[in-house]
Amino acid sequence: MSTEEFLRSAHPIDPAVRTQIMEALSDIEATHDVTVLFACESGSRGWGFASPDSDYDVRFIYVNRLPWYLTVAPRRDVIEVPISGDLDINGWDLRKALGLMRESNPTLLEWLRSPIVYRDDAVAMPRFRALSEAVFSKARGWHHYSSMAKKNFREHLQADEVRYKKYLYVLRPLLAARWIRSRAGVPPMRFADLAQHTLDPVRDAALIAEINALLEVKMRAGEAATSPRWPGIHAFIEAELAANAAEPVTPLPSADGSGLDAFLYDTVLRLEAGNRKKEEAVHD
Repeated sequence: MSTEEFLRSAHPIDPAVRTQIMEALSDIEATHDVTVLFACESGSRGWGFASPDSDYDVRFIYVNRLPWYLTVAPRRDVIEVPISGDLDINGWDLRKALGLMRESNPTLLEWLRSPIVYRDDAVAMPRFRALSEAVFSKARGWHHYSSMAKKNFREHLQADEVRYKKYLYVLRPLLAARWIRSRAGVPPMRFADLAQHTLDPVRDAALIAEINALLEVKMRAGEAATSPRWPGIHAFIEAELAANAAEPVTPLPSADGSGLDAFLYDTVLRLEAGNRKKEEAVHD
């Protein structure tokens, strides 16, 4: 059974907006004198359940020029572009991203597995993704997603009338936690992929049908649309939260992170050499 047959999923990117995003990334490089290694869609468009009025949440990883890394005083390692219309664009310096990778930061790991990619350095990114798998901590990832699901459930799903998207903001981390408990490696970002590999098409048929019905309405409604509780989904969430509380994932020894330093060194020097060649060509 294909992912599309198992669960609804859509990743709508308007071609005109894609062009706007690509131009914005080039402007960022010129304005800040950086190189964008990677850029992707985060949020609901990346997860596969965007509403018609969902924002474009563009996230990127960039590399500064060599002198930026050789100062004693710390410098700002985030670039944030003022929100313009539906565009929300911001990114992290490579050293910051690698530090977060060492901590198995789920936000970064989701970026790397986004189904919508705007930039992807052919030399650096395969190695970057391999490092993310090598240093991934199952316990840290599981605790993040389990805690997120518990928090979102407590804060957003207690009323008789709830927002459609809040169910998905609980279901997605719950299924990511289930993936980590039962499978190797980092969980996928795409909600439909998570569901296909963590729910049984026979045993969970009623739940899958209800999630699909929720997705169908959510993907046609506005971000703020609400409905009465969905009983099957609600019951599954409560049972899964109880199971997580009863049997947490045991921490394992931390993976060797020395490869992260080598990757930072190699990437910064490679890009610096390329920038200097371009500058020399302009002056010749």
